[in-house]
Amino acid sequence: MAYAFESGSLSAAADCLDRAETTLCQAQSTSAPGQRYVLAHTAALRVAAAVLAARARPRRTRGLCNAWTLLTTVAPELSEWGEFFAAAALKRAAAASGAPHVVTSREADDLVRAVEQFLTVAERALRLSHEPSVGPAR
Repeated sequence: MAYAFESGSLSAAADCLDRAETTLCQAQSTSAPGQRYVLAHTAALRVAAAVLAARARPRRTRGLCNAWTLLTTVAPELSEWGEFFAAAALKRAAAASGAPHVVTSREADDLVRAVEQFLTVAERALRLSHEPSVGPAR
């Protein structure tokens, strides 16, 4: 899929959304729950990166700040999503490290669905138009 913004200056955000969608498709087609969870969370991070690319302005801060904290600052209307995915980050780290049985199939499926919803909400928040890609349907 390809994304187009009303302003041509947001190509970084569009690229992040394209990459998020690709990663989400990988998650949807992966059978291992841990890997599916990690891919879905990565897709969510890429959606957050798109919002940050579109809205964040450079400024000096003290200490480290993660994407989810920045998201709630830059896009307060997405703060519940930021909190949700921040809470999922520990489980993602455990799954990424190869910890067995840390994620059930249902948890992975639930996260994939949440990312699908987050992507849609972010698209609306960024007021972008969605252009289907040319090529075979997925």
